[in-house]
Amino acid sequence: MRARLALAVSGQACELREVVLKNKPRGLLQASPKGTVPVLVLPDGRVLEQSLDIMLWALQQHDPEGWLAPAGGTVPEMLALIAECDGPFKQALDRCKYPSRHPGADIGAERAAATAWLGTLDARLSAQPHLFGAHAALADMAIAPFVRQFAGIDVGWWAAQPWPHLQAWLADWQSSPLLASVMPKLPAWMDGTEGVAFPFAEADFA
Repeated sequence: MRARLALAVSGQACELREVVLKNKPRGLLQASPKGTVPVLVLPDGRVLEQSLDIMLWALQQHDPEGWLAPAGGTVPEMLALIAECDGPFKQALDRCKYPSRHPGADIGAERAAATAWLGTLDARLSAQPHLFGAHAALADMAIAPFVRQFAGIDVGWWAAQPWPHLQAWLADWQSSPLLASVMPKLPAWMDGTEGVAFPFAEADFA
């Protein structure tokens, strides 16, 4: 999701191939033997296998919305916050969302750790509309998809939390035209078939 967001906002044309990980196409494994998504194969043959790397590459080509120029911070500061998300918070998210996959985990402790971190985001957002100032930037777009997943574990619990600023921030992001434009349902890609031109033309999924 976050790789698509950056590719779309930067206007980087590519061929999108929707992969069902239970039935990984041979072409995916040839490009990236680790067999996870997203994977971006660049024209020079380089392969980017992490969503954050794809975001940074796309925005370094063209950054019309200033995602790498936050109003109230620096790129290193944004990357540090994203590392907190992709590290401890993502671990807690995975264990809370899929407890059966982590039988030895203390789910209560993981949820408490995630809750504490989300509280720091709400505090940050109490003084500004986005994580690093007046306009959305890389940190917002890299972190929001994982906060969305956590909120979706228990919608009632999420709504009851004392995080009005974080809840409003997430709701605004979820209702954004940009998000809607990059997430239509696509047919699964199979070896020997073509992908879909991306960013999508509006008429393609009317």
